[in-house]
Amino acid sequence: MLLPHLVGLVAIEAVEQAAGVVRVVARARAAEGVCPRCGTASARVHGRYERSLGDGPIGGSVVLIRLRIRRFLCLKPDCEAVTFAEQIPGLTSPHARFSPLRLEAMRAIARALAGRAGARLASMLAMPVNRMTLLRLLRGLPEPRLISAPTVLGVDDFALRRGHVYGTVLLDMDTRRPVDLLPGRTASTFAAWLRQHPGAQVICRDRAGSYADGARTGAPTALQVADRFHLWHNLAEVVDKTVHAHRSCLQAGPQPDQEEFEPPPAAALQPGLLDVSGRERRLVVRTVERHAAVHSLLADGESLNAISRRLGLAFRTVRRFAQAEAADELLAGAVHRPSKLDEYKPYLTRRWNEGCRNGARLHEEIQADGWNGAARTVQRYVNTFRGHAIAPPAPSPPPKPRHLTTWIMSHPDGLVPDNSVRLKAAIEECPELRALTGHVRDFGQMMTNREGHRLNEWIAAATADQLPHLCSFARGLRHDHAAVSAGLTLSHSSGAVEGTVNKIKMLKRQMFGRANFDLLRIRVLHAL
Repeated sequence: MLLPHLVGLVAIEAVEQAAGVVRVVARARAAEGVCPRCGTASARVHGRYERSLGDGPIGGSVVLIRLRIRRFLCLKPDCEAVTFAEQIPGLTSPHARFSPLRLEAMRAIARALAGRAGARLASMLAMPVNRMTLLRLLRGLPEPRLISAPTVLGVDDFALRRGHVYGTVLLDMDTRRPVDLLPGRTASTFAAWLRQHPGAQVICRDRAGSYADGARTGAPTALQVADRFHLWHNLAEVVDKTVHAHRSCLQAGPQPDQEEFEPPPAAALQPGLLDVSGRERRLVVRTVERHAAVHSLLADGESLNAISRRLGLAFRTVRRFAQAEAADELLAGAVHRPSKLDEYKPYLTRRWNEGCRNGARLHEEIQADGWNGAARTVQRYVNTFRGHAIAPPAPSPPPKPRHLTTWIMSHPDGLVPDNSVRLKAAIEECPELRALTGHVRDFGQMMTNREGHRLNEWIAAATADQLPHLCSFARGLRHDHAAVSAGLTLSHSSGAVEGTVNKIKMLKRQMFGRANFDLLRIRVLHAL
């Protein structure tokens, strides 16, 4: 009952324990052996030898079994095996140094932890083993046989070396188990796999064009489904870019009474465009000149790489300038960024109206309240009030672009009242943001209620407002119309694939420098 795998032994002749190791001396029970080549039974003993076998731990101690093994002569004259060693069922196998019980335990450890970590755990469990042995056990696992593709197939990419080397994971969406890993993420690799494994009826994917082309080539009859999460994520990127492009609209605050306060100088009206001396900032001049140069070379037919070499700019910088229709889009982040002084402006305005006109004193007062900026910043702000008896009320700090993006992407009923009021005030100042908010909410309603039949109507409405980033998103939806419509209508999604990619990241980090593709593939297919 306690040691069922030892029933094939005649007797345990001796048990020795020393230094945490239990040594068991035993011999086989059978009177004859069976030739593994021809299957002939033989009782003619040719010789004897001792064999050491690692077994599962007993009482937290390492167990080594010393078996006295007989070698029999094969009685069949034409058999290739002249002699053969006896095997004990459930305990030994040819050339094995461990019992099946120990082997299964080590394979389970190798599947879960691989080499170094697995070796550490095995030693704690009284089954010491070299890390390379665990890796050999992993590589010796049987290859999963897959004749046809799953009916509902999920596909996504993962990084072996981010930005350089990628792979593709394929998932059975019904069982949530990976069925294969492919090197690379090209359309040809995915199409070749689909041709070798026919049967996929639905393919869940992200917005990557390579997988769309591969599915179209390898399984033309399969229905492609674009994942809703990726659609919403892409729309969030559009909202973020649009908000940053129109962040200057968020700077407008309540205007003072013109009878009590005259407009300040131009330098005060445009603190982001001009420096303290009233001259245009070097950043603004340089950005405008570079934008004009890049678009001039683009009009002459130059490529982005050629422009990069000619202007001495990085390729990504040139691409960013080329994608911007106007220089204002590039200057929005630098010119209209919030100031650390924003939260102190109401106090400074109130103290000015109370009669305190000394910038140094005002600086000392807000220093006591936590301000750690320079006195010159405070003086530049109060200089705009000089020559006026009453300072205008300080506008409330505009919302940060990331906060405004979050509010636009959130359901109206899920916003706290204060954020809802601030969002309404922000979009009232900017018609573009107001239109964008309406389109985002319509898309969210269409996605939540699975109203894919409204996709053409939404694309037409989004294109009509001529918002550059939103129009680009709408063109992408039109190009991938069938998959997007299916994603907004059917219940399929790529959530399980994204979860598997996260598990692959964990396995890859566990393996440190041994994350070779073949070994990683074995771990993913067997461990997950």
